[in-house]
Amino acid sequence: MLGLGVAGVAAGPYLQRAQDAVAGKDPTGLTGLLPAGGGFRYYSVASSVPTRGPDDYTLTVDGLVERPASHRLADLLAMPQSRLVRDVQCVTGWRVPATPFEGVPLAHLLDAAGVRPGAAAVRFGCFDGEYTESLTLEQARRADVLVALKLQDAPISHSHGGPVRLYVAPMYFYKSAKWLSSITVTDRVRPGYWEQYGYDVDAWVGRSNGRDDAPTV
Repeated sequence: MLGLGVAGVAAGPYLQRAQDAVAGKDPTGLTGLLPAGGGFRYYSVASSVPTRGPDDYTLTVDGLVERPASHRLADLLAMPQSRLVRDVQCVTGWRVPATPFEGVPLAHLLDAAGVRPGAAAVRFGCFDGEYTESLTLEQARRADVLVALKLQDAPISHSHGGPVRLYVAPMYFYKSAKWLSSITVTDRVRPGYWEQYGYDVDAWVGRSNGRDDAPTV
């Protein structure tokens, strides 16, 4: 039994990388039924998602702003960083407790761009070509909303939405859009991908989508 335990520990990283690779190419979503590293499940609404890295990743900030911007990965890493440790709660029921995320506060990017009068919301686009999300401007400026660059104290992997994803700590995880590529300030909330199928626009943990989970802490 001890030998098997040692073998499992040694093989664990290789098995996880193999599952990451399969999940990243799975158009069916069936890999979302499998346990993943740290208890996460993998989901994608696109049949395939391109890989982005330091040489070709760009995050745009535009819309109702005074100073539209385009940030490379190195630019984001050079900005002030914030670290949060919260439970991650999926609306489908699974939870990953005490999960560290680290990245740039979304409020910092909005302030740098200069939000114009008449702005009321923020819309997020993703380089999978399919997924979108939105927050009110007030929600977007919360200290627990990040443009995340690290998950569990390591760069965010492709399967987990890297190299950059949104992290909205107090809401169900579908609000934390993976493969983030654009931040657009708008005059009103535009429902995101899952909201068009009936999910709540305001996805507070324990207070939306008919669920009564304990809020994340």
